[in-house]
Amino acid sequence: MSFYCSVPAPKEVQALYDDLNKVWCVETCAPRLRKDWSEDNKTCGQCSVTAFLVQDLLGGKVYGIPLDDGGFHCYNEALGVTFDLTCEQFGDKPLNYQNNPEQLREVHFAKEEKRLRYELLKQRLEALHTGQQAIGGGGRE
Repeated sequence: MSFYCSVPAPKEVQALYDDLNKVWCVETCAPRLRKDWSEDNKTCGQCSVTAFLVQDLLGGKVYGIPLDDGGFHCYNEALGVTFDLTCEQFGDKPLNYQNNPEQLREVHFAKEEKRLRYELLKQRLEALHTGQQAIGGGGRE
């Protein structure tokens, strides 16, 4: 498991990736991509909910790489670096992290299902940190 970072990842970013890897689940995956989600492809469909949660925790901005389907693949700039915790879902496909439009949570969370997936991911991460049982779940934990 790995992620993109423009420089060696700050310890806060690496720790957050490690924690998210424990809480991503099929229920936090975008509904249209759930058929592709698996324990081996945990980042599938997780980009926007992850990027906005990372923004809450580390600050910075969320940007989006335009996709062929008209959507955006979201990633973060924070702590002086550019990083993408969910790029694994694209395999070896090169992604361009330059000059992409900023993404706003108000636009993304206008979709109720996306806001609910974000809330679930946030709850699962908080449960991990407090030692409570995780909410939801898409397989082994």
